Amino acid sequence: MVSSSQVHLSIGGKKYTTTIETLTTREPSSMLGAMFSGRHAIPGDPQTGAIFIDRDGKHFRHILNWLRDGAVPTALSELGFQELLREAEYYQLLELIEHITTRLNFESEGDTAELTRADIIQFMQSEKIKLRGVNLRGLDLSKLDLYCANFSCACVQRTDFSNANLRCAIFMDAEGDNSVFRNAILRECQFTGANFSGAILDGANLQSANLQDACLVDSSFSEADLRSAHLQSANLTNANLKGANLEGANLKCAVLIGANLEGANLQRAYLREVDLRQTMLNGANLNGANLLGAIR
Repeated sequence: MVSSSQVHLSIGGKKYTTTIETLTTREPSSMLGAMFSGRHAIPGDPQTGAIFIDRDGKHFRHILNWLRDGAVPTALSELGFQELLREAEYYQLLELIEHITTRLNFESEGDTAELTRADIIQFMQSEKIKLRGVNLRGLDLSKLDLYCANFSCACVQRTDFSNANLRCAIFMDAEGDNSVFRNAILRECQFTGANFSGAILDGANLQSANLQDACLVDSSFSEADLRSAHLQSANLTNANLKGANLEGANLKCAVLIGANLEGANLQRAYLREVDLRQTMLNGANLNGANLLGAIR
């Protein structure tokens, strides 16, 4: 502890600083409320004073945001919400547990796709496939030729596009968390403002794709081809980009907290004003990259 109210925490080794008021006010009956109520002596690290809690620190920032403001994250994948639920249960945060459970139940109830794979194949006879705003949740659309298809504002959560041809397809403002695009062709696609948190795009071809302002939290782009892709201000928190080819990609102001870029090709990539302090870059090729204003 630094003062009577400030607290340094080490959650599984990840450092956080907060206050006793934050930890005890919103849910005083929780484990954290009891720990910091003043009724118990809590030993800290003899050198730093940090109090260690043996949990995964990945989601503790959401725990703190809940305790501070009553804020529940909106951009997590279903897996992310399930992980956060486990943490909330451990800390005995009953109100947060209720909010997360309601969210998970809402996503699983009465949300079936409006069309079938056969319907989509029929649409493929049209000059252009227009599926704007349509619910395609959970469909198997793998290996289909969906060139230039318009999925703007559509729900493609958990939809399988593996090995599909989606060149020049439009996914602007679509909801696609936990969707699958393994080895899909996504060259010159538009993902501006879309939510694809938890999506799997391993091995996909995304050359010159536009992912500006997209939410890509917890997504996976392992070995994907992202040459000349537009990723300005994209949220790639905890994303897996191991071995990805990002040569010439524009990542200005992208969020890369916890992202894995080990072995990635970032030659001539545009990384101005990017915070790389919590980004894994072992073996990454940064030759010729523009790192002006980047924090390393």
